[in-house]
Amino acid sequence: MTSTSGPETSGSGDISVTLKLLWNTGKRPSRGPKPALTLDRIVEAAIQIADTEGLEAVSMRRLSKELGTGTMSLYRYVPGKGELLDLMLDRVQRPTGDEGALGEGWRAALEALGRETLALYRRHPWLLQVNQTRPVLGPGALAGMEMVLARIKPMGLTDPELISAIIMIDGYVIGAARTQLYQKEAERKSGLTDAEFWEAQAPVLEKAMTSDRYPVLASLSEDAFGTDFDHFEFGLQRILDGLEALVARRGGGASRGEQ
Repeated sequence: MTSTSGPETSGSGDISVTLKLLWNTGKRPSRGPKPALTLDRIVEAAIQIADTEGLEAVSMRRLSKELGTGTMSLYRYVPGKGELLDLMLDRVQRPTGDEGALGEGWRAALEALGRETLALYRRHPWLLQVNQTRPVLGPGALAGMEMVLARIKPMGLTDPELISAIIMIDGYVIGAARTQLYQKEAERKSGLTDAEFWEAQAPVLEKAMTSDRYPVLASLSEDAFGTDFDHFEFGLQRILDGLEALVARRGGGASRGEQ
């Protein structure tokens, strides 16, 4: 679900408090139902609400209802939504597999990163509502970065270029994920399936294509705009092709197999 309001922003809470919570360096709550309520449980419940109802539905009041506790009890664990959001971000970005899931070679690692990041946005579409230009880095985010960097370090690029390669993949995936989310939103709000939407335009478009005003468009094959073509995979592979050409010029490591 999307929101008409502006995006939430990572780092909008008390950063020092957030870091203590992320790295478990703060004091544990001295009061409250410790066995029944934990910070982990609060964060997981907030993620579940965001996944099913949208990020705008996450509030301390809504969480207290979901967890069956008083709102004030939550504040003993997390001071507000700003800090909670950063905990949610770090939790969903925590690696779920081992390094073997990234495949062999830097290209396979970046390819897996692209696909897994797209799957992450599909599982948690509310991530697209968050401005993460200044993230508060916790163990989950750093573990993911460490895993990827360890696999792409043999590319032979400079350190800023390695980070830029990751940013490039992430930016591409965000665009693809947002397009997919908007398609679902358009279908939900209009009540028309994608096929029904284009069928409604077919008579006008067919007439336009026979008018000789758009000769290049009219010459395209029938499957040019079909749904069978994997645009995401095509774009991802072209980005990797470009990086592979750069690595070859720099004399960097192999893209596949032994590094």
